[in-house]
This record gives sequence, C-alpha cells and structure tokens, in this order.
Amino acid sequence: MAPRKGREPASWEVGADQPKPEGETKTRRAYCVKELVTQPAPGIDTVHDVMLYAAKTHGSKKGFASRNIEKIISEEKEVTKMVGGKPTTQKKTWNYFKLSSFDWMSYDEALQRVKEIGSGLRNLGFEDERHEKFFNIYGQTSRNWMLVAQACAFNAVPISTAYDSLGPDGLKHALNETEVRGMFTNADLLGTLVKVIEQCKTVKLIVYDGKSEDGAVDKVRAIREDIKVIHLDEVVELGKKNPVEALQAKAEDVYCCMYTSGSTGTPKGVLLTHRNVVSAIGSVWTLLYEYLTTKDAYLAFLPLAHILEFVVENSFVFAGLPIGYGRVKTLTDASVRECKGDIAEFRPTIMVGVPAVWELIRKGILGKVDAAGALKKSIFNFALNAKQAANKYGLPLVGGLTDKIVFDAVRAQTGGRLKIMFNGGGAVSKSTQAFLSTALVTMIQGYGLTESTAMAAILNPGFMQYGAVGGPVPAAEIKLKDAPDAGYFSTNNPPQGEILIRGPAIFKGYYKRPDLDKEAFTEDGWFRTGDIGQWNKDGTLAIIDRLKNLVKLSGGEYIAIEHLESIYKSCQLVANGAIIANGEHNNPAMVVVAHPQNLPNFAKKNGLGDGEDLEHLCKDERVVDAALKELNNVGKKAGLKGLELLEAIVLVADEWTPESGFLTAAQKLQRKLISEHYADRIKAVYA
Repeated sequence: MAPRKGREPASWEVGADQPKPEGETKTRRAYCVKELVTQPAPGIDTVHDVMLYAAKTHGSKKGFASRNIEKIISEEKEVTKMVGGKPTTQKKTWNYFKLSSFDWMSYDEALQRVKEIGSGLRNLGFEDERHEKFFNIYGQTSRNWMLVAQACAFNAVPISTAYDSLGPDGLKHALNETEVRGMFTNADLLGTLVKVIEQCKTVKLIVYDGKSEDGAVDKVRAIREDIKVIHLDEVVELGKKNPVEALQAKAEDVYCCMYTSGSTGTPKGVLLTHRNVVSAIGSVWTLLYEYLTTKDAYLAFLPLAHILEFVVENSFVFAGLPIGYGRVKTLTDASVRECKGDIAEFRPTIMVGVPAVWELIRKGILGKVDAAGALKKSIFNFALNAKQAANKYGLPLVGGLTDKIVFDAVRAQTGGRLKIMFNGGGAVSKSTQAFLSTALVTMIQGYGLTESTAMAAILNPGFMQYGAVGGPVPAAEIKLKDAPDAGYFSTNNPPQGEILIRGPAIFKGYYKRPDLDKEAFTEDGWFRTGDIGQWNKDGTLAIIDRLKNLVKLSGGEYIAIEHLESIYKSCQLVANGAIIANGEHNNPAMVVVAHPQNLPNFAKKNGLGDGEDLEHLCKDERVVDAALKELNNVGKKAGLKGLELLEAIVLVADEWTPESGFLTAAQKLQRKLISEHYADRIKAVYA
C-alpha cells in the first residue's frame, strides 16, 4: 500500500486555503497523490496494454487456473417434514460435485491464447467490429470469460456484458440494445439463448465453451440460417492457423458497455473507456501495491459482469497475481464429494466478496460453533470478546493466544493462508465486519459504482476502522453537496451531503440515454451518485444513506432502509430480508427470509414449534414473535433509535435468488417485486 506518513489523514482538501463553497464541502483527494492517477504505469493506456505488461513482467509465473466438474454425485436422504401437523418422512435427492484439481496457465500462455482467440474471431469476419459495435459475453465467471474479454481488447472491439443468471427477457434486452453482432456463452446457457435468438436479429456469431449435451447447439442453428455457432476450441485452432497482429485502440475508445444491477428499474448501459479501466487499475495499484504480490493468490467467484469483480481481476492481472476460478456452488466442502471445495483447494490469500457472501460465511461459522455444544460455544465467545478487547487496547499477546487456541482452526476452513478480505457492492454491517476481522482476517471496505468503474473510495488497511469505506481513490476526487430535504448539510459536524465524484475513472455516459446523462452530471462534470456520505475526522468517507432509499415515517422522521437492512441481516436467524416502511407507520417492518438451519435450531432451543419444517415454523406465531424480539435485540445492540426498531416481521421460507426474480444478478433486492409478492402478508402484520 502507499505508505501512510505518521497519522496523516486519508484525504486532503483541494484549495484548503480558500473559503468553503456555498452548499458543499471542499473537494478531497487521496492522501498519496497530488494529481489524479490515469494509469498504473507509463505506456499502459488500454486493456490490451495491461495484458502485454503482465506477460512481459510475470511471464512464466502462474496466471490463471480453473477446475472442471468430473462428475455429479447424487445422494438420497430422508427428511422429516410437518404435514397436517404430523411429522412425515420423505425422501429427497441432493446433487454434489466431484471436481478436478486446478489446471494452471502462465501469463505467457494466457497472452498467447488471447492472440489465438482474437485472431480466430478476426478470421470469422470480425475484422472491423470497432466503434461501439459490441461483442457480448454472457457466461459464468471463468478463465475463458477473461480470455475472451482480453481477446476483444486485442482486436480493439468493445464488449458488452450479461449476467449468466439473466432470464430470457433480460438477455434479449442486453443483446438488442447494444445491437450485438457476436457473442460468447457457456454450453449450459444455450437453452436460454434458444428462447430469444429469433428476436435478436443482429447476432450473427455465437461462440460457446463446454459440452452441449441437450442438442441446444442444433436448436440454435435451426432457428436462423444466418447464425454461425462455433466452439471456442475451433476459434483457437482457426487463430493458430491464421495469426494476425493486434489492432491498437485509443485510450478514450469505449471498451465496455456494462449494465447496472437494475434494482430500481431497467438496467442502464454504462459506457466505460479504456482510460476508465486503466485508471481504476492504477488506483488499486497505487493504494495497495504492497498487498498485491506474486506470492499472493486470488480466488474469483463473483460475477465478472459486475464492475467490482471486473476491476479487481484486471488489477490483479497487472499485478501478476495467480487467479483461480471457482463457483459459488462449490466454494465450500459442503457442496462437493471426493475432493475439496474451491476455497480449501486453492487456499487464497485475498478474497473479495459482497455483503451476502460475508453474512453467509459468518452464519456458517456460528452455526458450527452452536452445533459444537455449550462449552465450545462459551470458549469461542470468550475468545472473540477477548481478542476484540485486545485489538482495541493494543495487547498483541492476548490476540496471539486466542488465535492459537480458537481462531487458527476457523482460518483453516479458508485454506489457512488468507491475509485480507475486501467487501464491496454494498455496506456490510459493522458487527459482521468486526466478527470476521476477529475470527478470520482484517476485512476492509470500499465504495464505488458501475459509473465510476468501481472506484470512489477504498479503506487502506493503514486507516482500519469499522463503518468507513476509506479515503478517495487516486483516480477520483470527491465532494459532498447539501441534501436539504433529508437534513444533510456540508455545515453539519461532521460534514454530510450527497456524494459527487469526478476524475478519469468516471464513465463516458449511458448508452443511448442522453436524458440520463443530463440528470447524472453537473455542468462542470461532477457525477451525482445519489448516495449520502459524511467526512470523518481522519479524512475517510462513511456512507450513511441513499437519497432514493430514505423513507419518511408518520412522525416526519426519515429512516435509511439499506442501512437498517445491513444491521438486521447480521442476525443469525436471517438469510435475507427487505425493510418495509411508509408514512402511515411510526416504525418499519421487515420481510425476513428465514435461515434454513439457524431458525429451526433457535426454535428447538427455545421450545418453540413442533418440528424442523421451515415453512411450518415461519407460520408459527410464537416463532415469529420470538424472531422479532431477536432482530430488535440486534438492532438495539447496533445503537438503532426507537423509530428504527421493527414493528413487525413477515417470516418466509422462500429462497430469494436472481432466478426467482427477488434479487438482481448483482444480489441486490428487487424491492417492488418483493413488496407486491408479499403484499397480503405485509398488510396483515403491519396493520
């Protein structure tokens, strides 16, 4: 990381000797730069330059690793469910995966493969698909996803991205709006493509990887005669026989049209230039270079169609880290047989996740602690409290002792090499951040948007604290503008307001939406984020609200529903949840997705309910009342005010996923759909 000099703040004021502007704070920049960063090293102007640099600098070192599914193992188990109030035994089948070990490709080999894929695509007629003629990538995070994206940069062809969890309607929108000519996908996603390809007239080339065992390739070919469907291996062979030279893109050329999560409406296409991407990489490198060595290893599993994973991986390519590709379904040993899960097999030193991932890990640890019995649970809790106190008062010997006795065993579940965790994509609760920083390793946070190429603020570990997202990144400057209606002013102590950002990492504009550009940008080029922040005394930024998610209660006070959700989701009984609030009530309510293991354990321990059937427990009024008290206890411990405590909850056994429509592909809540789906139950309890 860029060294911190003594106790210097995380940011400094531009024009510190000038009067404060009316209605806003002064602009602040990262402590480690005077001028904004535009590249990670001289001569790095495009995404392809990053790949060339990585091969030249890191050459034969490990670059990219993947593992294959060797077979699926089915296991049948008996499950007791409550039917008509009586316990009934039913048989259910679970599928588990047997995976190969990780297969490595060096950085030299990766560059060669990029050239072969790029040459193959050019020979298939994509010799002049530049100038915002997009090549779409619709697939799960994988080595081939990254190599195809790099091959497009080799050809100076911009990409557009689509989450692999998109249904037919979302996929059709992504392909048609950007008038996609060619695309890359996985064999198991061809079934979805079959449903929409007739309505996507511009698509002429489909490249896929994996094995198509359901005849989907033939089905796609049968729909339109003008579509060429070809396996990625064939593209590689074509490129080997007909090599071509790279086409040079310009720094200001668009490299990617990446879609926002779509949590508040139709996803918007965000146009990111090569300059945006390389300046974002420059930000990460300038701040964290001491943490990014070739001795480290990164396990990738978040969607590459999300800006956080996209920038992280490209930054690690520049740094020369070994990158292994896992799957969300196979991260832990629980989902595999005859092999280790991705984390235990790969043994990463760096993990990047979103709040939903960290809550899952926290509850998994606590679930194992509960199952170990009362004595081991009391030892764990004592060690947790002792280490947190030791860290607060600077007593390293106590922390070292608790690690050896308790927490080293917890860390072994992540491979034993983990040294830092990074949270992005939304705020994680302070309690979860503190818990994992104590039980595992330090968790830092960051803040960014698709529009800022994931850049705005990163918490350098040298400024470690809970609740802050760090100082401005080196590629962006930040100021806060008054939000009078919500009571946030630059004259408050500490200063508060809407976060505005500007700099080389900020996007070019929305695709075909000049109306949105006009709303999003000020006349002097500042991007309005819609998020409310405050400047802390040490120059770090804290995210305290979002303008669109502020709800006025009947007493006239505003509450921040995303902030409340981050706290209540840290409760062990909650797998997910959405705050419901309106101006007719004094307090909010919450739709709570029950944790499938922890809620039955809680009910059994407290003598509630009459079985382990989750749906039955969720309808038991005694369980609901006890769960409401448990959530409000969590809220009180987190310091929530009386009006922020829950009036009622709707307890549900449903699983919220992007496929079910309750979450976006980026794991964000689809609030409107959730409110509509549970409207009757919400009305019944929130009366």
